[in-house]
Amino acid sequence: MRKRKGMSQSDLSGVLELTRTTLAGYEKSVQPPFKTLIRFAEYFNVSIDALVRYKLDALSEFQLSQIEGGFDIDVTGQKLRLLTISVSDEGEENIELVPVKAQAGYASDYGDTGFIASLPKFSLPFLPKDKTYRTFQIQGDSMLPIPEGAWVTGSYIQNWQMIKDGTPCIVVTRDEGIVFKVVYNQVQSKQSLLLVSTNRLYKPYELNVSQIVEVWQFETYNGFEIER
Repeated sequence: MRKRKGMSQSDLSGVLELTRTTLAGYEKSVQPPFKTLIRFAEYFNVSIDALVRYKLDALSEFQLSQIEGGFDIDVTGQKLRLLTISVSDEGEENIELVPVKAQAGYASDYGDTGFIASLPKFSLPFLPKDKTYRTFQIQGDSMLPIPEGAWVTGSYIQNWQMIKDGTPCIVVTRDEGIVFKVVYNQVQSKQSLLLVSTNRLYKPYELNVSQIVEVWQFETYNGFEIER
């Protein structure tokens, strides 16, 4: 952070009222006291959490700018995300179905146990038991040959850095609803995902991780109807 500001150790130590030797120790491996961390955080406009948790000199310029902008909560794409699920009477995880009419509510109430419990449920015995699944009804024709109205089942992705380029995914967003796209991973370089449609009439676009709620990797789809 000091080098990004074009400051020498003498410059920064003077601003923070430290000796240059003390500052050099902090930059190597010595843990500063809490009061000093506060001064660092205030001067560089970053959170104390970011100073403690991240090896800042290993992050890209874009990631550092995101931290300075307040988006340091999940800069690596590895923050623990708690997923709300429901289970059957036999103790097996259900697969909840999220129809189009429920998707606006899902984007805001995905963590609400009551909302998740209210969704229709079913099971797919052929899917491996070591994953958590959810099924979403898709809108539009951007992912042909999968038709509009089809039900797409995905497995939950905890760590977005592990998404392989070209993976079809259901992406739950804060502002754009639920989208089904082919994903290219830019979490490390740009803290975003590039979303591409199979229908070339739709242009690719980037989505910052701060706008993403959940990502589900495509597993299967079908066109069945459920009771309304």
